[in-house]
Amino acid sequence: MIGHSKPDIQKTRIANSMGRARILLEALPYIKQFRGTIVVIKYGGSAMEDPQLRESFAGDVTLLSMVGIRPVVVHGGGPQISAAMAAEGIEPRWVDGLRVTDEATIGVVQKTLVGVINPEIVRFLNGHGAAAIGINGLDADLFRAMPRDEKLGYVGEITSVNTRLIEGMLDQGLIPVVASIARGEDGHVYNVNADTAAGVLAKALQAQKLVYLTDVEGVYENVDEPSSLISRMDLSDLHRLLEHTDGGMLPKLRSVADALEGGVSQAHILDGRVQHALLLEIFTSEGIGTMVTP
Repeated sequence: MIGHSKPDIQKTRIANSMGRARILLEALPYIKQFRGTIVVIKYGGSAMEDPQLRESFAGDVTLLSMVGIRPVVVHGGGPQISAAMAAEGIEPRWVDGLRVTDEATIGVVQKTLVGVINPEIVRFLNGHGAAAIGINGLDADLFRAMPRDEKLGYVGEITSVNTRLIEGMLDQGLIPVVASIARGEDGHVYNVNADTAAGVLAKALQAQKLVYLTDVEGVYENVDEPSSLISRMDLSDLHRLLEHTDGGMLPKLRSVADALEGGVSQAHILDGRVQHALLLEIFTSEGIGTMVTP
């Protein structure tokens, strides 16, 4: 008989199953390596707003927890805060890329982060079988802060971290979801940059990994050259890059430098628009985005 034989559906199924098994085997060394370690994840951008990406993120974090890795999620909520301010007729003002936070604005920030965004993240994580619990920087004095700059109002710089609450949750198998506000020495509530809060918390917890989900592929040597994406760099490369970095990437890179100098083992800046970005970075040899090591 001339020509190809009839496709064997059973063989095709076996081949597909073997491919899936190879993926699991590739992940096994990384599961062994990182089991029991803390991974702090800054969650925001498109990954927070797109329904499919939310589902992907929730599945990734749940899987990390179920294989023995201990994730901690830190979130902000810039676009949602701006929308809530607009609904209350408050005009946003910015200084050096930071939101000026007066008495009215800090009320909106607290309501939005703690009352809307935080429970929503907890809800969809738990919907995937996780054991997530929402907290904020006021709980058990997790974050204490001082005013960052008088002209910014209630924008804070974290001065101390009380990790006992989070460590207790992790020991119980829970996933803390942290809203980035803090209590000031003066008793006021302060708005804290979530990128900075994630880095400070990772350092305080001596995390294995600090992960930022962003709306870019990673860190570029030259932002105008897509081909200049940096897959891996160390602290010396990072300090050199900081000399000519500005915009939204700057607080992330500064936080990465501070965290690595403070004992965090690895930092990752990932494209949160890619489904399962967390799993691809942690459980594959190729990874995605940019990894920074000491």
